[in-house]
Amino acid sequence: MAAGNLKIHGRQQLIIDADDTLWENNIYFERAFDDFCDFLAHSSMPPAEVRAVLDEIETVNNKVHGYGTATFARNLTECYHKLVEREVLAEDLPRVMSFTEQILHHPIELIDGVAETLEYLSMRHDLTLFTKGNAEEQKLKLDRSGLAIYFGHTAIVKEKNAASYNALIHEREFDPERTWMIGNSPKSDINPALEVGIRAVFVPHLHTWSLEHEELLDGGDRLLRLERFVELREYF
Repeated sequence: MAAGNLKIHGRQQLIIDADDTLWENNIYFERAFDDFCDFLAHSSMPPAEVRAVLDEIETVNNKVHGYGTATFARNLTECYHKLVEREVLAEDLPRVMSFTEQILHHPIELIDGVAETLEYLSMRHDLTLFTKGNAEEQKLKLDRSGLAIYFGHTAIVKEKNAASYNALIHEREFDPERTWMIGNSPKSDINPALEVGIRAVFVPHLHTWSLEHEELLDGGDRLLRLERFVELREYF
């Protein structure tokens, strides 16, 4: 459903993603990857090919170790061992690990209009933050963001899939007809929400992680596509 003159009436349950929906996230991982490529200095593989190798490693490891900065550091280290063309020195691995430190220590950068929009929505609807990753890391980002006051409930899971959505809906006793998932990831936010029968709002981000890309399901009138988070105020 394209954005038009639609106006949603009545109090809704809004489930909202965190990373790259409320605040910038993947750009810091991409900067760390750029530093990694510079350090690796592979003689024949351009960054895109190095990225493909890292994607394969992440696809496997994330299923075991989950998401977050620590897992990313592990994945970079494995990628380095696999692709390095020179003798690995004692100082090499700490150097690789250091590329992820900027992710943990970078100030939270809210996406434009998010705070004002959440304040507006929280006065009209019930808001739930639904994110995946390392629980402590995600809680810390939420605390640092200053946005926790707008959410009545927070759920952090290892994977956002149909099963985790069903669990959340059952636990919170949400009415599917009045429940919306709002996020930037087709794979984790939109498609599983549509699969379990709730509604969804797709708010794309230019730098969404490549492993979160997926063709959007045909949600019909259960899927609303917007360009920016602030546009939620026009519909909710």
